[in-house]
Amino acid sequence: MKALVALILLVQLPIHKAVPAAPPAPLGCDDPESEAAAEVAVNYINGHSHHGYKFTVNTIKDIHVVPQGPNNDIIFLELDLLETKCPILSPTPLANCTVRSFAEHAVEGDCDVKLQKVDGTLSVLASKCHSHADSIEDIRKVCPNCPLLARMNNTEVLETVSAALNDYNSKTTESYLRLLEIGRATIQNHPGHVVVTEFAVGATNCSAEEAKANVGACQLLPEDQSNFGFCTAVMVKGPPQDLQVDCQLYGHQVPAPDIPLLSRPGVTYIHPGQDTSAGLPPSAVGFTNHNLGLAHNNPVASESSSSEIFRSMLSAKSVAKRAVAEVAQHVKVPRPVGFVPPPPPCPGRIRHFDI
Repeated sequence: MKALVALILLVQLPIHKAVPAAPPAPLGCDDPESEAAAEVAVNYINGHSHHGYKFTVNTIKDIHVVPQGPNNDIIFLELDLLETKCPILSPTPLANCTVRSFAEHAVEGDCDVKLQKVDGTLSVLASKCHSHADSIEDIRKVCPNCPLLARMNNTEVLETVSAALNDYNSKTTESYLRLLEIGRATIQNHPGHVVVTEFAVGATNCSAEEAKANVGACQLLPEDQSNFGFCTAVMVKGPPQDLQVDCQLYGHQVPAPDIPLLSRPGVTYIHPGQDTSAGLPPSAVGFTNHNLGLAHNNPVASESSSSEIFRSMLSAKSVAKRAVAEVAQHVKVPRPVGFVPPPPPCPGRIRHFDI
């Protein structure tokens, strides 16, 4: 009898289940954690790009964190980037690179980046990017007379680069320079006809004087001595015609151990037997800017290519958001005078300018 009573009392006891911990609040695009992930992402993008210029973050468009276990998260980032004036070969830290202004025909990059954060350490797993110049229509609305980007295989552009490099090599007493690639070019027709070009160069194993005897024997310096640089040239079409050239060599740089010579920025397409006299990799012919997508095209970097589980999580989250929105339409919550609703967590602030 006592056992029966004890059993009845035991059944009547309240059952306490362990309450699962509430999931962490979603990150906002301007939160410090998001900023840190964006910094790692853009450094990875610049470190693994092979042509053109360094990019910097303009806006964090979106961020999603998918927990994988204790102290282990997968992070998906959507970034808007802007081209800087620092060539990809330049040793200048990104923080010191000037963003190219809207009036200089800015170039924007759109990137999806997948990162992993383990015990507080961030690493990039995949990246997918595309970059493009601002539309001519947008430029003309704001600056009708601003010079526009010209195609890198434009005849006047190629002539200006060739004349500039010949002019520099004819006057220098240092190493003979060879063209690596054309970075960008603009052509202005009013008030005068002006062609402006920017191009990457590499020092060879010949002096400029030795190159006069046999330029074909002049090869880029080997990896352990390599010396790259960058030139700008301004050609004013006459009469009278005027050419101004300025070149800067960066000195030998020790590459990161995980990036071999032929994968380093600016020299990817230089292979034996390939003609680089025009400074144009096949990917740049007919285009006005180098596309980030050539070096960053891993489809798993974007959320849409993630696992079915992650997609279903996002779908459920969207349904929940819609349900909350529908309820909010019918429930009016009194607000104090002067109440300003907080900004949405994403997209984040625009650091430079909208394009």
